[in-house]
Amino acid sequence: MANPQRIVSFLPSATEMLCALGLGDRLVGITHECDYPEEVRSKPVVVRNVLPVESMTQIEIDEAVAERMRSGQSLYQIDERLLHELAPDLILTQDLCQVCAPSGNEVSQVLQTLEQKPQILWLTPKSLSEIFENLRELGEATGSSRQAEELVQNCQSRLDDLAAKTSKLEIRPRVFCMEWIDPVYASGHWVPEMVRIAGGLDQLGSEGADSIRISWNEVVEWAPEVLIIMPCGFNLTQVVEQASQLFNYPGWSDLPAVREGRVYAVDANSYFARPGPRVVQGTELLAHLIHPEAFSWDNSMKAYHRFEFSLLEGKDYYLEGPAMVFTAAYLLRRGYCCDSGCRHCPYDRTR
Repeated sequence: MANPQRIVSFLPSATEMLCALGLGDRLVGITHECDYPEEVRSKPVVVRNVLPVESMTQIEIDEAVAERMRSGQSLYQIDERLLHELAPDLILTQDLCQVCAPSGNEVSQVLQTLEQKPQILWLTPKSLSEIFENLRELGEATGSSRQAEELVQNCQSRLDDLAAKTSKLEIRPRVFCMEWIDPVYASGHWVPEMVRIAGGLDQLGSEGADSIRISWNEVVEWAPEVLIIMPCGFNLTQVVEQASQLFNYPGWSDLPAVREGRVYAVDANSYFARPGPRVVQGTELLAHLIHPEAFSWDNSMKAYHRFEFSLLEGKDYYLEGPAMVFTAAYLLRRGYCCDSGCRHCPYDRTR
């Protein structure tokens, strides 16, 4: 089908891509995780998470996911009745990660129940170039090749400009991008490539390969000078809440990144975990965090949070389960509003 008009997305990144091409009006169904751009939130939800991850700790999520995968159970529930009613002529899905969205077998089983078989576009990138190739494939599948090519060229140009600037820097700090906190996972796929372009060195990450579980001792031995906490599937507020677990890890206070106040929580969902156009902004954000003297960040203050440990004495935060809640005194000393809805925010957020 050259120009499908009823599209269902099983992927938040695919939803973003479709809207970036100006085709949001053709989107008739999404997943429960599709939250960008804002206008897609009113779309019918076809895919939901089986696990109550909102009320689970990271170790509980990791163990539950592993158990379901061992037993051959899905992590997602597809509303087959709604899918029938929506009658899509194109479904956007993936076969890269069973944890991220419905994958191969699940999608194939659902398709067998549909009277009219829609076109399926599989988006399974492992690198930045493959993300851009997926954009081109989506453009071709929707009759929007020109718009897709323009978007790709813009994204590639920004990355090329950034890489040219970072190549002239004399120092490439040791970076660790933590893709999960408990247990610890090092980043994979496109994230280590983003770090390289941004002027950092992450030897624990696996460029173009799966993210992998590593020991905390490996992090200590790597001694990162910049530590970026980006659990897959978490926004900034959620990352900040979870980060307090790290304070009890052996050798935490001796890490160069901790001593120098270069530990950051980032909005993983928006800029790193989803393989869509915003990974370009994510790479630019990394350049700012790794080389703040050379690169500014003029976008959303909701993108990251710097942990300023010189301010974080015991009285400046308290814990509610795994969640870290900052006091107004700390937020005032930090000197700016992160616009993340902090409970004790002392700033006038109505301005």
